[in-house]
Amino acid sequence: MYRTHSCGQLRASDIGKTATLSGWVHSRRDHGGVLFIDMRDREGLTQVVFNPEQAELYKTAETLRSEFVVKVSGPVRQRPAGTENSHLATGAVEVAAASLEILNTSLALPFEISEFSEASEEVRLSYRFLDLRRPSLQKNLTLRHKIAQNVRETLNKEGFLEIETPMLTKSTPEGARDFLVPSRLNPGSFYALPQSPQIFKQILMVGGMEKYYQIVRCFRDEDLRSDRQPEFTQIDLEMSFVEEADVMGVTEKLVAAAFKAAMGQDCELPFPRLSYKDAMDRYGSDKPDIRFGLELTDVSEEAANCGFNVFSGAVKDKGVVKALRLEGGAAIARAEIDRLTDFVKKLGAKGLAWIKFTESGPDSAITKFFSKKDLEAIGKKAGAKAGDVLFFGAGPWKSVVTVLGALRLELAKRNNLIPKEPVYKFLWVVDFPLLEWDEKDKRWNAMHHPFTSPAPGSDLEKDPGAAKARAYDIVLNGTELGGGSIRIHRKDIQEKVFTMLGISGESAKEKFGFLLSALEFGAPPHGGIALGLDRFVALLTGEDSIRDTIAFPKTQKGADLLSGSPSPVAQKQLDEIYIKTNLPPKKT
Repeated sequence: MYRTHSCGQLRASDIGKTATLSGWVHSRRDHGGVLFIDMRDREGLTQVVFNPEQAELYKTAETLRSEFVVKVSGPVRQRPAGTENSHLATGAVEVAAASLEILNTSLALPFEISEFSEASEEVRLSYRFLDLRRPSLQKNLTLRHKIAQNVRETLNKEGFLEIETPMLTKSTPEGARDFLVPSRLNPGSFYALPQSPQIFKQILMVGGMEKYYQIVRCFRDEDLRSDRQPEFTQIDLEMSFVEEADVMGVTEKLVAAAFKAAMGQDCELPFPRLSYKDAMDRYGSDKPDIRFGLELTDVSEEAANCGFNVFSGAVKDKGVVKALRLEGGAAIARAEIDRLTDFVKKLGAKGLAWIKFTESGPDSAITKFFSKKDLEAIGKKAGAKAGDVLFFGAGPWKSVVTVLGALRLELAKRNNLIPKEPVYKFLWVVDFPLLEWDEKDKRWNAMHHPFTSPAPGSDLEKDPGAAKARAYDIVLNGTELGGGSIRIHRKDIQEKVFTMLGISGESAKEKFGFLLSALEFGAPPHGGIALGLDRFVALLTGEDSIRDTIAFPKTQKGADLLSGSPSPVAQKQLDEIYIKTNLPPKKT
C-alpha cells in the first residue's frame, strides 16, 4: 500500500492513527538534529519528522532532496504548542516517521516548485512536467475539471446529447487560417482541422438531434497572444426550435451552475443585457467591463456650434463628440496627459482634447474656442464638477467610441479603478449589426459568421448596413466569454447572405454545398452558442494568460517546448503525402 491518506488529508481527529503517505519532498529542514520534511501531493502538504534516535532511518532521511519521491509511514501526532501552521489544512498535526522508502530520486531542479519561482515561462514550459507540480497550476486544472464536469451535468439534465464531430474536415473560410492536413490516400487534397464545429452542429439539428453539446478542441492558425492558443477548448451547444431567449436562458443556467461549483458563489440571474449600440456608446467596447463606471457621454449637441472646429466640424460631418469624465482628474500632471495623448495616437486618434474643471472654472488650451454657455452645457451633460477632467474624442462614431473605450480601460488601470478583490460581472451584448464594412477591401464582412440569421425586418438589398443580427455575446469582466446566434435555416436566406458577403454561388456550393443541401430538407429553426473554457477558467483563477489553464500549452510562436514541436519530418514522410518544400532537407 502506497498510502492510507493524501498529503492534505490528516487532521487533529487523526491523532493516534498510523498513516502512510506517498508524494514528493517539497522542502527539507534540519533543526538541531531533528529533520523535518514537507511531503507534497496534489491534495496538499504534511510535515514529517525524523528523529536521530532512529539512526538508520535518520541516515536515509539525510539523503533526501527536493522532489525525491518517497513513501513514509508513522503515527500521526499533534504538533508541539506554538509550532502549528494555521496556513496549512494539516497544520495541527505531523507524522513521526517510523519507515521511509525512497521510490525515486531527482536531479537538481531547473527552478523551484513554488508560487514564487522567478523562472521564465520558456523554462517552465520546457520542463512542464515540473511546472505542473506547482500548486497554482494544479488548482487551475482542478477547477477546469470541476467546470467541465458541471457543464456536462447541467446539460445532461436539460436533455442535451453529447455528440462528437469530426477533427478532419473540409477547409472553409471562417475568419482565421486553417491548419491543413494532407491526405495520403487522396494526393493533392487536404483536410482542415476545425476552427469550430459550426457546420456540423447545424447538420446535427437538421438531423433531428434537437439538443447537442460538446466540450471540443478547436484550431486556428492565427497570431497568438495571452488569450489565444492555436488549439483551444470551447463548450459548444446547439438547440432546435428555439429563439434567442431559449439559448441565453440555458447558457445562464450552465454558467451559473459552473460558477457555483468552481467558486462557491451564486450568480445574480438573469444577466443584464446591453444592445451593441448602447455598449459602444457607453463603454466604447462590445465586451464592456462594467465593474467600474467611467462611462462615455455624448456631447455632440452641446459642441455642435462651438468655435472649436475639431468638434463642430465632426458634428457637421455627421460624426460625434464624446466625453470621458475622470473624477478628481484635474490634478493630473501635463506629462501624464502627454502620455495619454501618445496612447490614443497609437490607436489612430490625431490627438487628445481635454478640459480640467477647477474651482476657478474650466481650464484648457481649447477653452478659448467655447462660450461660457457651451462650456457649462458640456460640463453639465458630462456630470463634471470642480476637480474633474474631461477627455474628448471627435470624428466618425465608430473610431471615436473605440479610441475612448481603450482610453477608459487605460485610465481605470492607471487610477486603480478596477476592483482588486475578485468581482465577477456577467452581461449579454445583443442586437449586433449583421454586417460590417471593410473599407480596405470595399466589401461587407459578417460581424459574427455567415450562418447568423438576420433579424426580422432587415433589408439586405436596400440597407445592408442597418441589418441586425440575431446574435448574442456573453461577457465577463470585459472579456468575451462566448458568442452565439440563431442560425439561418432556409437556403434562400443563406444564399442571399452569401451574396452580400461576395461569396459566389459556385464558391458557396464548393465550400458549403453539404450545408446548403441540408437546408433544403426540412431544416428546423435552430441556434446555439460556444463558450471559451480556457478563458472562463483564466477569469475565475485571475490568470493573465490562458496558458496557465491548459495542461500543455503552446508559446506565442505556436511551439510546444516540451515535445519540441513543430519539427521537421523525414523526406520519406513528405514523399508519402506528395509534399515538396523549398526548404533544404533537415536530418531528423
